[in-house]
Amino acid sequence: MTVIDISPSVMQFLLAFIVVAPLLGAVAALLPAPPGLRGKNPDQAVLRHGVTVTGAVLIAAIVLATGFDHDQPATMQATTDISWIPALGVRIHLGIDGISLPLLLLTALLTFLCALYSYSKLPAGPSPKAFIALVLVLESGTLATFAVLDLLLFFLAFEMVLIPMYFLIARWGGDQRRAAAWKFILYTLLGSVVMLLGLLLIGLKSGTFDMVALATDNGRGLTTSVQVIAVLAIGVGLAVKTPMWPLHSWLPDAHTAAPTVGSVLLAGVLLKMGTYGFVRILLPIVPDGMRTFAPYLAAFAVVGIVYGSLACLALARNGAKGDLKRLIAYSSVGHMGFVLLGIATMTPTGVNGALFANIAHGLITGLLFFLVGAIKDRYGTADLDTLAGATGAALYGRAPRLGALLAFAAVASLGLPGLAGFWGEMLTLFGAYSPAEGLSRPAFRTFMAIGAFGTLLTAAYMLIVVRRVCMGEHTPHSQLSPDDRTPPPADGPGRPTAAGSPPQLADIQTYEAAAWTPLAALTVLAGLWPAILLGLTDPAVQKLLAGGKS
Repeated sequence: MTVIDISPSVMQFLLAFIVVAPLLGAVAALLPAPPGLRGKNPDQAVLRHGVTVTGAVLIAAIVLATGFDHDQPATMQATTDISWIPALGVRIHLGIDGISLPLLLLTALLTFLCALYSYSKLPAGPSPKAFIALVLVLESGTLATFAVLDLLLFFLAFEMVLIPMYFLIARWGGDQRRAAAWKFILYTLLGSVVMLLGLLLIGLKSGTFDMVALATDNGRGLTTSVQVIAVLAIGVGLAVKTPMWPLHSWLPDAHTAAPTVGSVLLAGVLLKMGTYGFVRILLPIVPDGMRTFAPYLAAFAVVGIVYGSLACLALARNGAKGDLKRLIAYSSVGHMGFVLLGIATMTPTGVNGALFANIAHGLITGLLFFLVGAIKDRYGTADLDTLAGATGAALYGRAPRLGALLAFAAVASLGLPGLAGFWGEMLTLFGAYSPAEGLSRPAFRTFMAIGAFGTLLTAAYMLIVVRRVCMGEHTPHSQLSPDDRTPPPADGPGRPTAAGSPPQLADIQTYEAAAWTPLAALTVLAGLWPAILLGLTDPAVQKLLAGGKS
């Protein structure tokens, strides 16, 4: 069943357009604007160009989704397969199924919202032309990662995003941005070198780099020792990007230093490239090697869940001088731990939970980074003690809509039933209760118990953040020092309040509402109607785990 009937050739064009258009748009952004399109402000013209290109890509992705045959989500659709490098057997092979389509839509949506947000709130830094060009290159690489079906093309797309993200952090970031950017690029490049060796090993030993053919073969053409080595090599590269504990240490620094849209894209889509690689490459192509490492992957995952939560609790406590952006970054380590735990179960329930948690994390954490960026713009800091302390920074009273939306995103992140964050965590824990044949049930049930404990820790630190930031520390205004009574600068004129009270902050602005409302709405929709996503992923996951057989 399709929403609208679209011919295969048009579907092919749409998918190719989605991948290539941002790259062409990036080139166009760097060229001088035609006389009729320059307008009075060249900077605004290039920002408008970014909104236009990302909007066109989003529309194409939505049309592609409406033409997708929802009765056959396990079948690759909109496929293009042409020879590119015959000597190496590399082909330009594109296609989407129920696993990649949601990630494609998420990437197109988040990039468009980031471009829309930047049109009114461009981060301080060099030329807007370079900023928009880098965002578009980043979008093209991410979309290509989810669309290509050749191992070497996957690697090229996987690496394509590193340079633009490095410059977004290094040139438009905040304090310590250069050190954070170097740490990001070094970690990911070292992981990628090892991953390339594993991909080459699979291609040379099996005689093809075609991911569909390799998934259908289901590892039968590869010895167990080759599979184990391949999983170890590829898994390291994917684990760095995910990020999996203990390879996560680049993430908090990168998020803390990155501009708001950089953090949104990093958390919302770049981390998903690593977990997508586990599902698309390791599970179907080297299943025996994956089965060997699955218990270790699950163990690292649950350590990451607990470690990320404890780090957040430490940052959230009074007097810790914790950075709110850094706290949300550490929460990503925990949330992606649930994704890895679901993948490690090697069961349809667990993998579906992992894919659902991927999308939920992109929506919720993307919204959280937007909100934290807005709070930092208003106060000039993301320090929790400053936000919650004697400055009277209780958002409920000073910017009620902003405070309410932050509380909504926080409870969605902790997995409140009825919101998107709940289903992914629940399904991964169910998958761990009954893992795939050959995996230790006692071990995985222990991992399940630790993961469930992690959900309690997540609830604890998120509720602490809501209490401190949205309600403040309840310090009577009469007891404050004169310095503390002076409110921080607001993003816009404050409204007069009762004598002796700090003025209210600018609440949610129109451009902010336009960028944030879709994420909040989709969080509710996915939580109330999970079948929208699970109906796409489940048949594709069943086929993937069955060795290409429906």
